[in-house]
Amino acid sequence: MALHHFHLKADWPGLRNDVGTIESGNLKTEISIPPEMDGPGVGTNPDEMLLGAAATCYIITLAAMMERSGLEKKSLSMESEAIVEVKDGVFTYKKIIHRPTIELKEGASERERSLAKRLAEKAESSCMISRAIAGNVELELEATIS
Repeated sequence: MALHHFHLKADWPGLRNDVGTIESGNLKTEISIPPEMDGPGVGTNPDEMLLGAAATCYIITLAAMMERSGLEKKSLSMESEAIVEVKDGVFTYKKIIHRPTIELKEGASERERSLAKRLAEKAESSCMISRAIAGNVELELEATIS
């Protein structure tokens, strides 16, 4: 069994609406509360970072599954959306919606289209970030295959 360790350094010099920094490997950025939550909106924030983690894990997992299956693609892109609910002053990360677009090579067969759809669905449950947040954040998939 292999264990991989990832480390992050955070610095928060001020109060609620100030700006901090995070650094982890190639990631170096400022952080603050987003303007939607009455913050300064500088750099990134936990909401974007969780969405980014879920989206990048999903699309990398999908690309790897397509490669292992021998499914050739012309392009693979995605848009993702997060929904955060605020109720009685409590913020709850409710849902992440992934909208991948898989463009298969010209002349792709119905079998290849079906495989692309199955892999798009399977990638969601195979991604380690999706598994980590399962039961806490609803995950939805709206795949487009052409």
